[in-house]
Amino acid sequence: MSNHAEMTLTGGPAATIHTQGVRDTASDRMPLYPEVGIISPVLTMYGSRWTSRHQVLTRLARYFHVLWIPPALEWRDTLRAPRLNWREAHIPGQPESFAIHQAPSWLPLLYRPQRVARTFARMRLNAARDALRRRGCTRIVLYLWHLSFADARDMVAHDLSIYHIYDEYSNAEVEQPLDPVEQQLIRSVDQVITVSPTMFERKGRLNPHTARLTNGVEFDAFATTVPEPSDLAHIPHPRLGYAGYIKKQLDWSLLLALATRHPEWSFVFVGAMRPHPEITPMLERMGALPNVHFLGSKTTAELARYPQHFDLCLMPYRVNDYSKYIYPLKLHEYLASGRPTVSVPIPAVAEVQNLVTVADGVDEWEQAIARELAPGADTSARRAARQAMARQHDWNTIVDQIAQLITERMPAARGAA
Repeated sequence: MSNHAEMTLTGGPAATIHTQGVRDTASDRMPLYPEVGIISPVLTMYGSRWTSRHQVLTRLARYFHVLWIPPALEWRDTLRAPRLNWREAHIPGQPESFAIHQAPSWLPLLYRPQRVARTFARMRLNAARDALRRRGCTRIVLYLWHLSFADARDMVAHDLSIYHIYDEYSNAEVEQPLDPVEQQLIRSVDQVITVSPTMFERKGRLNPHTARLTNGVEFDAFATTVPEPSDLAHIPHPRLGYAGYIKKQLDWSLLLALATRHPEWSFVFVGAMRPHPEITPMLERMGALPNVHFLGSKTTAELARYPQHFDLCLMPYRVNDYSKYIYPLKLHEYLASGRPTVSVPIPAVAEVQNLVTVADGVDEWEQAIARELAPGADTSARRAARQAMARQHDWNTIVDQIAQLITERMPAARGAA
């Protein structure tokens, strides 16, 4: 694989090397490469709302042993919690080679004194490594998802390190200089993965071993026809829907203007509220409109049932220096549903502009929505084209390529060590 590679996601031999017979092995006891173990510290507990971390790590367990390392309890919480020893939890329906590796209460998360905090963090990571060794893993991959874990490279011995950049972690609406910690992390790991073309250009240049792999979709979950959710059934058509977190990164001024101009359109928002109090007044104004419907928090499995029952899907992000770097999970989720989608002009949709309608400003959005809702606009051929594109970005295909990266980079990393 060449350096700075933008990996293809169109199947064929390059996408399936090392993967024959793997996709149906969720219940198998042993992964395809049992000698390889992955340690992956993450910022969150496992939970029922899946992110790209869940999608990637659970699927990588078809190839390798994988330990999801959730945050340790903070020391104050250990005073109120029962005394806990090391625990490994297995998730029903996931490979036995995937486990949640929870630290004991006597190794809590500390911030100071720094020396003790680092010692505890090192002990937690090395305990995970020891657990993989007991499973027979002789090669260890350190798989990092956030710059918060930059110090982990120096805390636990490993054969390959990966930094998977799935978002712009600064969340800055006006572009800031790259964080020096992240710069050093990108330069020092063996492999970098970025998801968007702009992130690839900005950060990928810092490491010659950088690949771009988009965020994906659990295709069958969104594409398979399911009954209409009961809380959606009473909402009149046409339904303009958004499925995902209700957050400040969405253009609520745009949405309010559209909902006010068109009381005949039903605006449906499905998802949990982010703790962003600055948007509360706008949400209250939206919620007071009879054609606006907030359906609340859903699990990932529940959320997948909604887009196919929208008449049109919405990607109404605020256009700024944050959104130019993102690659929304919902892009291919919407396409997998087969429904038409209108989006603001962000770089992530540039490669699918023949399948997603791009609009900028209230007037363009109004016109784009009206065109997509016009009788005969949404043909079976267009629905099939959207779903065909989404299928190419199924998480199985993407994780096939990540597994291939690991197996190809492992010998080089060992030789350089």
